[in-house]
Amino acid sequence: MVRYSNGIELNGHGRKSKSPDIALAPIRNGSSSSNGHPTSQWKITRVFAEHDEALINRRLPKELLLRAFSYLDVVSLCRSAQVSKAWNVLALDGSNWQKVDLFEFQVDIEGIVVENLARRCGGFLKSLSLNGCQAVGDSALSTFAQNCANIERLNLQNCKKLSDRTCQSLSRHCPKLQVLDISSCSNLTDNSLRAIGHGCPMLTSLNISWCEMMTAAGVGAMAEGCRKLKTFISKGCLHVGDEALFNLARFCPELDLVNFQGCRNIQDDGLMELAENCPSLRYVCISNCGHVTDQTLVSLANNCHELVTLESASVSQLTDAGFQALARSCHRLERMDLEECVLITDTSISQLAAHCPCLESLSLSHCELITDEAIRHLGMSPCASENLTVLELDNCPLITDQSLDHLVGCHNLQRIELYDCQLITRAGIRRLRNHLPNIKVHAYFAPVTPPASVGATRHRYCRCCVIL
Repeated sequence: MVRYSNGIELNGHGRKSKSPDIALAPIRNGSSSSNGHPTSQWKITRVFAEHDEALINRRLPKELLLRAFSYLDVVSLCRSAQVSKAWNVLALDGSNWQKVDLFEFQVDIEGIVVENLARRCGGFLKSLSLNGCQAVGDSALSTFAQNCANIERLNLQNCKKLSDRTCQSLSRHCPKLQVLDISSCSNLTDNSLRAIGHGCPMLTSLNISWCEMMTAAGVGAMAEGCRKLKTFISKGCLHVGDEALFNLARFCPELDLVNFQGCRNIQDDGLMELAENCPSLRYVCISNCGHVTDQTLVSLANNCHELVTLESASVSQLTDAGFQALARSCHRLERMDLEECVLITDTSISQLAAHCPCLESLSLSHCELITDEAIRHLGMSPCASENLTVLELDNCPLITDQSLDHLVGCHNLQRIELYDCQLITRAGIRRLRNHLPNIKVHAYFAPVTPPASVGATRHRYCRCCVIL
């Protein structure tokens, strides 16, 4: 274990056992320039004038050395700061700390680290990830907001100590904020969304997944103030329903990615309104939204012709009619998750195969009505030879070795899932691998139960039962 004077400890494999002590590292701010960013060129020039014994320091321009340091990560910068006084000035210059990710040190990061980072990086800091830093609270983020007015990207995922006070501080001091992730911050309420809507008009991406106290009222207030929003993610938000979608559709017409996974109160009305008002939608996730029907798919087909990804796992009311309409209108589809869409048949797959030449990934897990005929159409389709890379067929009981034979022409197929496909055999998989030697096949074959012995007077058990 090596301990550095600024608080970093690393073992021989370069793994961190303690966070870099940013609280002790004198990150240079210097005086502010005309564009609002501090500079320390005068300090660099002074230090190099006094300590220029190293060849690299004498030969390379200081601006070039500073540029080289800008490519280092947090640990490397702190290591470099131990080399010499000149390198200490270079490594801890604020311009090298525009993007900081503390996820790997999440266990050790406390509020004081964030506060000192904010004070010393100041206007330079544009991107900060505190993902998983559960010891960081409102006080640290308040100091951060006051000192980092130029912050553009902020990840606070799983910072469970935070309350509405944090978002209110961001609203007051960080008008340039563009990307905010507050997922799994379970104490946040609609007041946070109202504050964001009031003070962060540049916001383009917001993730509020698993913030269970947020409702349609908060989403509406946020949408009204953040009209440039392009990405909205609210996985697991049970209080986000059609009213929230009406407001998103009304105020945020530039939306291109929405994820409503597990928002069980969402119905067709809200999704249809969103599709009609947001024609640029490219990614839509409605997985586990059990009330959604084919009306939503038809609306997407009529209005969102740029759609690339649709995730609709466990939406059991969707049928062939909806997917046929989607396939005939959305020719740029690349990824589709249809797991547990139990009503779809070979007709849906044949239409996707015929009209979606860009298809790369298709999940049909637990679609029990899918047969070899669907895979035959897929194997003969325009997407098969060039684009199809992932096919999931686990728990499709009607799929046999014939399906594998239909896929031998899918030269780019990288992975196929065949768990619990009872009619698939090892011989069929071997034939597929003969044509596609690099494919990853995920399958499971239950151990064969040994036959009962002739004339036996006791019950025979399979090997698993014997072990138990």
